[in-house]
Amino acid sequence: MRKITRDLDEDVRDRVRALANTEAFEQSRRERKKVEMRFAHMKRVLRLDRFRLRGLSGVRDEVLPTATAQNLRRLAKLLCRVPPPRTAIRPA
Repeated sequence: MRKITRDLDEDVRDRVRALANTEAFEQSRRERKKVEMRFAHMKRVLRLDRFRLRGLSGVRDEVLPTATAQNLRRLAKLLCRVPPPRTAIRPA
């Protein structure tokens, strides 16, 4: 006789799978992706892959200027955006 065993936490996994199909999960996923992309940019481009200072205050002192630089960069992109061309339709 063969038996298929079910993991002890499989009921929790079933509930999580059901939640993964909701609109709230999709919105959370979109927002989380934005944050994760900013952290990835900080690590790769701004070379914040390893903290030089110790402790929470040291990390805060390193992350704050980096986050400020990122926000200023985003602000400059928003302010310097070229407006879309306006096509004026003149009556004949």
